[in-house]
Amino acid sequence: MTGNVRVNALNDPLRPRNAARSRAIAAVVTDKTLIPPSPTEDDYVRQVATAQAPELLSETDPFALFSEWLAEALKKEPNDGNAMALATVDETGLPDVRMVLLKDVDPQGFVFYGNLESAKGRELAANPKAALLFHWKSLRRQVRVRGTVTPTTDAEADAYFATRARPAQLGAWASEQSRTLPDRLALEKRIAEVGLRFGLGKVPRPPHWSGFRVAPQSFEFWRDRPFRLHERLVFERAAEADGWTTRRLFP
Repeated sequence: MTGNVRVNALNDPLRPRNAARSRAIAAVVTDKTLIPPSPTEDDYVRQVATAQAPELLSETDPFALFSEWLAEALKKEPNDGNAMALATVDETGLPDVRMVLLKDVDPQGFVFYGNLESAKGRELAANPKAALLFHWKSLRRQVRVRGTVTPTTDAEADAYFATRARPAQLGAWASEQSRTLPDRLALEKRIAEVGLRFGLGKVPRPPHWSGFRVAPQSFEFWRDRPFRLHERLVFERAAEADGWTTRRLFP
């Protein structure tokens, strides 16, 4: 019929390509080798032979233990031993999680930096509580942290921002983090504009970029043990001024 174009599905030139792609996707979805099988008893026996670390019985300071584990992770992890999963919740209570980098830790808490107008920034402003997870595969260990979140001081944020590479500083100004980006070129254009704005001079910290400190109310130290009989040691306190209580958990 004039003015109308009808494509017979059987003669569609894209059909073979789409069909092949669908078959490839289906093969991946049904490929049971993607998920590793459960360890065999022999695997566990070999693991027993290498599991020589003493039990976590005498620890009293979670920050000291964390610092010890982090130091080992920074030596052994192939990439970003200071990476941590940051969990927050949105306005509906739906959990949100992403990887960020730990930039400081002391008895006051765990510090990371980012855009205050990003999803995590908005969520923490509305509900200043968070959970952190460090997972160090090379050490077969993980640490969970839960606590309240407060902003770092401007002086702390300024000092850290000054250590960042200049392109990263420009990116902090250019990126409307978590907003829709039409294409990569739009971001590169904004970075170029910011670069022209500051020229060769110092790049100050943007007002929408700062730091967050998670003050722990609880730690859980987890260490892999054979036959899934893992060690779990919990430190808890009701308030920051309180002392820590400890308890062990069944694996």
